[in-house]
Amino acid sequence: MAQCLLKIDQLPDDAVKAAATFYSEYLAEVEELLSSEKSAIAIWLPSAPKSHDDWRRAAARDLARTYAPKRVNVVGGNDGVEIETILTYLDNAPGITGQYLASHE
Repeated sequence: MAQCLLKIDQLPDDAVKAAATFYSEYLAEVEELLSSEKSAIAIWLPSAPKSHDDWRRAAARDLARTYAPKRVNVVGGNDGVEIETILTYLDNAPGITGQYLASHE
């Protein structure tokens, strides 16, 4: 598969501020990657409380709809086997797009 990975190491603790930071500081990079020949992007965000789930789901869903047929998925969690497993799964699952998958640490 041709999945690329954008890893974002740090976002604010507050969900609203984190969403604002994602869109203001990283959206252009996401759009640039989606304009490349890659067929899919996985956006890896740091682990966060449940209060962040809604904006992360919305980002995955809306980016996937906007850039279809390219695939966009968002994963959340820290380095580890769970994240690597999720990323491998997404790379080999051409029908999965617009999803937010969080590791359970």
